[in-house]
Amino acid sequence: MLLEKLSNARGVSGNESEVRELLIEAIRDRADEYRVDTLGNLIAVKRGPRGRQKSALKVMLAAHMDEVGLLIVHIEPNGYLRFRAVGGIDPRVLLSKVVLIGKTAVPGVLGVKPIHLLKAEEREKVLEIEALTIDIGAKTKEEANAAVKIGDYATFAVEFGAMGDGLVKGKALDDRTGCAVLVELLENDYPFDLYGVFTVQEEIGGRGARVAAYALEPDVAFALESTVCDDSPKKKDESPTTRLGAGVAITVADNSLISDPRLVRLLIETAQEHRIPYQIKQPMKGGTDAGRIHIVKEGVPSVAVAVPTRYIHSPVSLLSTRDFENTVALMSKTLPKLANGWEK
Repeated sequence: MLLEKLSNARGVSGNESEVRELLIEAIRDRADEYRVDTLGNLIAVKRGPRGRQKSALKVMLAAHMDEVGLLIVHIEPNGYLRFRAVGGIDPRVLLSKVVLIGKTAVPGVLGVKPIHLLKAEEREKVLEIEALTIDIGAKTKEEANAAVKIGDYATFAVEFGAMGDGLVKGKALDDRTGCAVLVELLENDYPFDLYGVFTVQEEIGGRGARVAAYALEPDVAFALESTVCDDSPKKKDESPTTRLGAGVAITVADNSLISDPRLVRLLIETAQEHRIPYQIKQPMKGGTDAGRIHIVKEGVPSVAVAVPTRYIHSPVSLLSTRDFENTVALMSKTLPKLANGWEK
């Protein structure tokens, strides 16, 4: 299963090469051509019926390869490692977690003081990331330096696996899920030129998407994502952002984008026509590559489409394979309609 391979691969923002190599192998026989740009984006091109000649319409699909993680910034005299977060990580999810550091995947533990030794005021306080260290079992700075270096990345040590009825868990499902959806979509033929862009550095500001969109100048763009799913039990009645198993999540607006209403309408009409389950993401939370793409040059009509995912930006996330399949189905049915005119 491609999603399993992608989830298990290690690729913190700025260090996406392992993920990119897996994707190159996956799209090699599906795309008419592909290239890697200077920043590291993998751009796969699926030509329309005019073959190698460029068609009038250019459609961009973006899914980011990078994941949140840690960056080693200092080695203490006693061998402990200091780090900074890469991307948005809640410090509460880091305590006592195992991470893998550098190219050789050196294991380390984010150690914390045992509860027996905590003072009353310490128990009420959430630790800041700057106060945490990684223990790799080294006793001195020299010993630690032999295993890891400043500038090494650390990823969470989590293996992909099945859970419950049609659910899977793993790390980096944001956004290896979107990458897997995009690979599936490259299997189809389209009446226009399709640019499937596996972007870098989304988690630190959508940098790869901005560069790619500037170069490609697409007429329309879709960000393929995994998005916040907050459907767990709550103390009070609150509307969840999305629900697991309730279908494709369509973004009307988030913190980085007001989706083009024509594209939102097209997605909803297509979902209703083919009886594909869908939901509108609530409320205006988060951001995607579409937030960067839609303001490139003179503007690009854009929308975000996502697989609902519980516990994103943490060591392990959870999603429904049915939501994944429905996302592929909705995009497969929607994309060909763009050639018939969608600017209503």
